[in-house]
Amino acid sequence: MTATDRVRIGTLGAARITPGALIKPARAIPEAEVTAVAARDPARAEKFARKHGVPKVHATYEDVIADADVDAIYNPLPNGLHAEWMLKAIAAGKHVLCEKPFTANAAEAEAVEAAAQGTGLVVMEAFHYRYHPLAQWMHDLVAGGELGALQHLEAWMCIPLPRFKDIRYRYDLAGGAAMDVGSYTVHQLRLLGGDAPEVTRAHARLQSPNVDRWMQAELRWPEGHTGRMTCALWSNTPLKLAIRVKGERGELRVLNPTGPQFFHRVTVRGETKYRQRFERKATYICQLEAFTNAVLDGGPVLTPPADSVQNMRVIDAVYRAAGLPIRGERTTA
Repeated sequence: MTATDRVRIGTLGAARITPGALIKPARAIPEAEVTAVAARDPARAEKFARKHGVPKVHATYEDVIADADVDAIYNPLPNGLHAEWMLKAIAAGKHVLCEKPFTANAAEAEAVEAAAQGTGLVVMEAFHYRYHPLAQWMHDLVAGGELGALQHLEAWMCIPLPRFKDIRYRYDLAGGAAMDVGSYTVHQLRLLGGDAPEVTRAHARLQSPNVDRWMQAELRWPEGHTGRMTCALWSNTPLKLAIRVKGERGELRVLNPTGPQFFHRVTVRGETKYRQRFERKATYICQLEAFTNAVLDGGPVLTPPADSVQNMRVIDAVYRAAGLPIRGERTTA
């Protein structure tokens, strides 16, 4: 393959998510190649490159972005650094695949969206679940009216992360449950319920000042239906990944919409009850296929910056409703 029929990707950092989200999927996709890496610790970057067969190690993130043999940047840095390095990548003419949440807050997301407009660059938030056939099927089922007029939606994403020194618990790096797993629940509710819900109430349980380990928020859409998101990094519910959508004529329940390749159960109750099954294809492969297709052939981007702006606006509103500062705000706590 030549440089015009594949996407050469440089990764910023050697994050724990990178092998599963990028390295392994790239091995399965001829159009993707991971060609460069840099990390704050050069020794860690060298070790990462040797282990995963990345041919080039750079001294700095800037060097990865400036590399003429890099077409796209993968950004798995801490949340609070996403906007800074996306803006630098866009300014250098690089496509971007950025881990969720897109930025620390909506204002930063708007800045990235503005920078990307008119460039022709692909800028994609890495909501990998959205690129699996299950997500599109859920959307089409609800939008097609099979459940009737919507009444109430719920989304849960609770995981056990008792490593309290993890960056996801650091306010200065835009951490918190609503930023991490909560970004999925907000996105899923928006996918099925509508783009811009109002947050009417929220309640948090804190791990440290201003950092939520558990968050629950109530939402309402202009059409009148309501929703609830529950997310946690550490709570009495160690593991729950699910969606429930109730309409006037039926109900949809989905177990594990985020990683259906591992297991899933999809049940629709209406005039009849039935279950739906989906292929066990990895969501990260689906996502990277979509990214390379968008870069090489102008394929659709289901999670573009405009969508990310809306998601961050809801997350900001959740924090405000819970009486907490939005991420990226200065605090004396």
